[in-house]
This record gives sequence, C-alpha cells and structure tokens, in this order.
Amino acid sequence: MESCAACGKIDAGLKACAACMLVKYCNANCQIAHWSEHKKACRKKARELFDLKLFAHPPAREDCPICMLPLPFGIECTYMSCCGKYICTGCVCNLTRAVCPYCNTKRPRDKADEIKRLFERMEKFNDANAMNNLGSFYKMGTNGLQIDYSKAVELFQRAGELGSAAAHYSLGNLYYFGEGVKRDTKKAVHHWQIAAMMGNECARHNLGVIEENNGNHDRAMKHLMISAKCGHDDSSRAVKKAFMTGRVAKSDFEVTLHAHKALQDEMKSDQRDSVRRRMPVVGKIPAGPELKTTEKP
Repeated sequence: MESCAACGKIDAGLKACAACMLVKYCNANCQIAHWSEHKKACRKKARELFDLKLFAHPPAREDCPICMLPLPFGIECTYMSCCGKYICTGCVCNLTRAVCPYCNTKRPRDKADEIKRLFERMEKFNDANAMNNLGSFYKMGTNGLQIDYSKAVELFQRAGELGSAAAHYSLGNLYYFGEGVKRDTKKAVHHWQIAAMMGNECARHNLGVIEENNGNHDRAMKHLMISAKCGHDDSSRAVKKAFMTGRVAKSDFEVTLHAHKALQDEMKSDQRDSVRRRMPVVGKIPAGPELKTTEKP
C-alpha cells in the first residue's frame, strides 16, 4: 500500500497527481503543500507523457464511403450536407445523377440551399463537420455568407469541442496569422497539437516548421516525418532536404519516402485523376509558418 507524498499517511484511497502520475496524495491540501518540492519533477514527467501522445502514430485517414479509397486532401473531397459524409471529388463529379452518391438525396439547388442544410445539420445533429464548413465560409466570405470572424471562431471552437481536427487546425491558423483574433503563437501551437494528434497532417507540418525555425531540429524532424508518412508533400520535401544536408539518417529518410509514396499511390484512382486535370490551377494559400532557409552545419 502506498503513502501520501506530503504527509506520509498510508491509505488505499490515495489519488495520483493527474499531471504526472508519479506520486499520490490524501487530498488537495496535501498536494498543494507538496507542490514546491514536487513541481520540477512533475512538469518534466508531464512533458514526457505529453510527447508520447504528441508523437504517437496518428489514426489512419478515413475512406471515401463510395470508392473505399483513403480520402484525398483539402478541396479534393466534398462534404455532403444531406448525410454528413465526406466523399472524394472523383466519386462526386463523375456521377451523372444530381443526387448524393451515398444517400440518394437531391443535391442542393444553390448556395443558399447548401447553407440552409448546413445549419439544419448543425442544429439537429450537432454536426461538427457542418459547423467547421460554416466556419470556413464565414472566415472566407464565400457561399453567400459575409466575412464574420467572430462567427467563424465561435463555430470552429464548437466544432473543435466536438472532435473536429479540421476546426482545431483552422483555429491554429487564425491565431497564428491574427485573423479575427489577437495573434498568439502559443494558442496556434496548442490547436495545431490537438489537430495533429487527431490525424491532421497539415497541422503536424506546421508544428514541424515551428520547431525547425526555433532550432529544435530533432522535434521538427519527428513532426515532419510523421506528416510526410501521412501524405503531406511539403513535409516530404522538407525531410528530403534535411537528408541531403546530412541532418536525417538514410534509414529514416527511406522509411518516410516509402510510406509517403505508398499512401499517395493508395489514394490514386482514374476518377480522381480525371477530376484533378479539370481543376483550375490556383496559387498557394498561406496556411501556416514558412520554413526558414537552413544551411548544412
């Protein structure tokens, strides 16, 4: 039987320090009394436990419910406001019928009808993806909505609380660029960390860039190799550049490159390629920090 770290009392009902799980206490008073002695070890262990979660392999990408291939990135998948499913554009654009390929509901008549459906899904089903999409429309002023950062932040926060990785990623971007909120890099990193642990490869890439620019090369490469394995092209290029300058081991580079190519190949299909060729070429939209130029040490 263990004893209280503060008063030494032996009791079966002691509660562990929630941050580090290293020691146990009788009650909050004992924990407060012992804090000055315990805080250094507690904070160190808490950081170690957090890093175990942060750098764990993220969950696999969701599959398109029609073709059953991993969903592609960004604009190459479409949220269906009728059933709440994300479907790849290959399956959406290559169908001749004007209905949802998953639930056979008629597609929205126009942008106003789409917005109405999103609000209905948000109100009836507490749908985090509907909230995230509406937040994006308010942020960019698209689909008939005027730019309203306060509404965008509110919707992203609600969606994030319901488990939307994309919403946490968007909140990170707002805080990093100071769009509609006071610029706060710590809050940006906080939201990107949550998104990354939920499998958002873009948030993971941004964390890698932040760490690299701050001189934390080992942590940066951990992030960038994970996001590259999840299919992120910019991360793959960053890892390749680090390998070429002798800052990443050959074995790590080869494993990362193989995983990146394997996922990219898995996401390919003739339908998706056909749609991609018809998509307009657009300029790159800033979505996070840029890597600073680094020279070989």
